[in-house]
Amino acid sequence: MIKYITTRPLWVHIAFALGAVIILILIFLLSLNWITNHGESRTVPAVVGKNINDVEKLLDSKGFEVVVQDSVYYDSLPPGFVIRQVPEADDVVKINRTVYVTINRFVAPDIEMPNLLGSSYRNAQMVLRNLGLRVGDTSYKFDFAKNSVLEQLYKGSPIKAGTKVRMGSTIALVLGSGLGEEDMKVPDLIGMSYEEARAMLDAQGLSGLVIVDPNVRDTSSSFVYKQTPMPVTEDGARIRIRSGQMIDIWLGSERPAVDSSKHPQQSPSPQ
Repeated sequence: MIKYITTRPLWVHIAFALGAVIILILIFLLSLNWITNHGESRTVPAVVGKNINDVEKLLDSKGFEVVVQDSVYYDSLPPGFVIRQVPEADDVVKINRTVYVTINRFVAPDIEMPNLLGSSYRNAQMVLRNLGLRVGDTSYKFDFAKNSVLEQLYKGSPIKAGTKVRMGSTIALVLGSGLGEEDMKVPDLIGMSYEEARAMLDAQGLSGLVIVDPNVRDTSSSFVYKQTPMPVTEDGARIRIRSGQMIDIWLGSERPAVDSSKHPQQSPSPQ
């Protein structure tokens, strides 16, 4: 055999090699249709909204492979729920094509509990929802900061910021009522200096607007000449108020004369 090869001219060997290459190319081209299933195509069925176990069986029976490409978590959807598919339903593709799906996770992920203390109720709602947590029942207790979060509770117990909880968990909030539990008489501020009136309001947990006359240059030397609400009604009955409510006061540069009929707790003061 070796003698036969060595006794032939070079061009014979080249021609033989070229012929072999051409035969191999022809065999490949003729088998290409079989390799790629040319002409065989399928319509992708709709699988969004189905359980992943049912989807795998369905697609396998149709000649498709299934790959879970991603997973998310929605507590409003059942576990294993197919949310998205690629290619989409009714697309015509070749047989043995892979269908990629996104499913709802079987187990909720853990997240860190945020610090809501001191936040407003509206802001706390937004933070919890953005993290995938549910806003539970709200209760109130006395605090001047109305609707401010005083406590954050998980399963009835306080939960610290940074504690791991399952996404979808319910967080209850305790908010400030903004009002005291007991009412009191409206303080009589007419004729007081601003500093005296401010000290009395702070001591009783009251606040309000301060309206300053244009001629007042320094509030520390100004006096209250009007307030709302007044301490008594027109018929002399005392008005009551709770901590956390508001009393607005007007300041002037001169101490007003006090009408003893409207201000029974004060005696007239000289201007």
